[in-house]
Amino acid sequence: MAEARAAIRRGEWTTHTSGLARDHVQGNVVILPQALAGDFLRYCQRNLKPCPVLAVSEPGVPGLPALGADIDIRTDVPRYRVWRRGELVDEPTDIATHWREDLVTFVIGCSFSFEQALLDAGLAMRHIDQNRNVAMYRTSIPTAPAGPFHGPLVVSMRPLRAAAAIRAIQVTSRFPDVHGAPVHLGDPALIGIRDLGRPDYGDAVDVMPDELPVFWACGVTPQAAIAQARPDFCITHAPGSMLITDLLNHQLASF
Repeated sequence: MAEARAAIRRGEWTTHTSGLARDHVQGNVVILPQALAGDFLRYCQRNLKPCPVLAVSEPGVPGLPALGADIDIRTDVPRYRVWRRGELVDEPTDIATHWREDLVTFVIGCSFSFEQALLDAGLAMRHIDQNRNVAMYRTSIPTAPAGPFHGPLVVSMRPLRAAAAIRAIQVTSRFPDVHGAPVHLGDPALIGIRDLGRPDYGDAVDVMPDELPVFWACGVTPQAAIAQARPDFCITHAPGSMLITDLLNHQLASF
């Protein structure tokens, strides 16, 4: 974990973190001006499945001591996205030049954290095997709005045979702080996904004839809400490029 985060901080790792530091909790990142932080916190509270909050910083403080003593949110994510009025304007590998004293950081649970439990249960993750980012899709399922924040539920997809899908439901239900059990499995059209081969974020993987696509709520959902809210300024992680914390995945298991 320390080596992985140090490599990210030095700019030596600038891509997705799926399969990296597998025992450690990873987090989605949203950084907003303090004036919007209250509305965003309510949005997360109303949409716990895609937006389980692991930590919130003090305004202007780049540290997150609850997640790691030496974390500096300005440098410790492989790639960021900088948004102005809902438009993507930059994808830097550090945000020191964008930092402001009124910024509040939210770290939201990530499905990468339950993947180790799935692997430990003997369930292969195709995107890890193929060294790809997980496939993520915008759905037709709306989230509950709060202030200016609203938008569709975003899901991540992993193809599994039926028996493995049942086991995956059992395993991931133990991890509500990192999205918990799937929200859908089977026909993607039922949740508004037209083509599994064209994910909105991440990389496509093959779904074999004897497999079901299994969909989990995804921490990229806030990025869809931000695109709708169009705040004057905010920063997120690039999809798949997570903050690696000092927490261990098993610490988040509810039973």
